[in-house]
Amino acid sequence: MVAPLSASLAGFSRAGGPVFRPHRENSRARSAGTAAGSSGGGDEAQGGHISAEARINERIRAPEVRLVGPKGEQIGIVSINDALKLAQEADLDLVEVAPTARPPVAKLMDYGKFKYESAVKARESRKNQTQTIVKEIKLRPKIDPHDYGTKKGHVERFLKAGDKVKVTIMFRGREQSRPELGFRLLQRLASDVEELGFVESQPKQDGRNMIMVIGPHRKKSETKAHTAGQAQNRSVPSPRAAAAAAPRPAASEPAADGAAVPGPA
Repeated sequence: MVAPLSASLAGFSRAGGPVFRPHRENSRARSAGTAAGSSGGGDEAQGGHISAEARINERIRAPEVRLVGPKGEQIGIVSINDALKLAQEADLDLVEVAPTARPPVAKLMDYGKFKYESAVKARESRKNQTQTIVKEIKLRPKIDPHDYGTKKGHVERFLKAGDKVKVTIMFRGREQSRPELGFRLLQRLASDVEELGFVESQPKQDGRNMIMVIGPHRKKSETKAHTAGQAQNRSVPSPRAAAAAAPRPAASEPAADGAAVPGPA
């Protein structure tokens, strides 16, 4: 009777309550997860951000790579140790440029200089980018001639700046039964500004409105360059204007005793 009694009391503490012990599988899983997180074995294990930069030098994991020289010459498939040795002898970095290839393609280059030049090119490209803006002008089918002239002036100003213009004709009440009025008004506006823009989207009915898009003949980047050139030309005076603005030598004046004082030689 002693053995069964001791076996039945094995799962209880002296206080009379049950003793909870974690399963071995759970403890092993937790220890494995902790080891993976503490070993720094990648951002995926820690749920962090995956770096998009290329692997360089010892970070390249492939056993062999297709090596490209610093001037673009094809060296061939070599082991990673030989490639690192060549990079060290040339005082360059081994950069993995095509990681998805089999084997990966690596190139000998100065990685610091490469990153700097790439950043400069990206900055220049962002500087030269121009964002196309669509301006909107709303008209009524029976617009007053003075108001039409004002709206047309706005359209011309937008097109000169290199922006697109969305012209909307708003119909109200019985005007919806006369869409030809709006169509003729849009045609008239397109004809008046044809020197600055063209009809990019033909007039089409959209519920109670009729819409037409006019695009500029000159792009916004060309407009900026032209405006900058005009401003530079205005800031630099012409040689004739500079000569006219130059101070002239003073004329000789008679002295007090009647003798003439010679002017500057």
